[in-house]
Amino acid sequence: MTIYFYKAYEPYGCFSNFSPHGIEMQGVYWPTVEHYYQAQKFVGSPDATVIPVIHAAKTPEEAAALGRCHTRQVRSDWEQVKIEIMREAVLKKFLTHTEIRKILLDTGDRLIVENSPTDYFWGCGADGSGLNHLGKILMSIREQIRALPLLSAVCD
Repeated sequence: MTIYFYKAYEPYGCFSNFSPHGIEMQGVYWPTVEHYYQAQKFVGSPDATVIPVIHAAKTPEEAAALGRCHTRQVRSDWEQVKIEIMREAVLKKFLTHTEIRKILLDTGDRLIVENSPTDYFWGCGADGSGLNHLGKILMSIREQIRALPLLSAVCD
């Protein structure tokens, strides 16, 4: 049975980048994966001054809105690095938070799909034809964590 997730308050909401599971990346604590991901769009860009504003955003929704503002210039390599940046942040989230790591591992080998009606890149989109990159990252991380004997033993 496929596992669908979308909103942080729904079942499997911990898989959402908006879930309240902070991460530390390069010595900086980020309140959510969404905060971190949106800020990374501007590293080294002319609009890098927005990074601390995104970091300080009160909600992941606010961080997302700041990062999606089309008047700002994102870093020149963004399309080449965005999947790996997302993967690193999501991995950190599940390595940091034991309770959600267990939820991820308990999904077994089931397909995980971000059920976003509007996102055809990270999610499945309204008609299911989306690329589901976030779901693919979660399934890949699930396998990676399983291969780490100490972490998978902690979760059993």
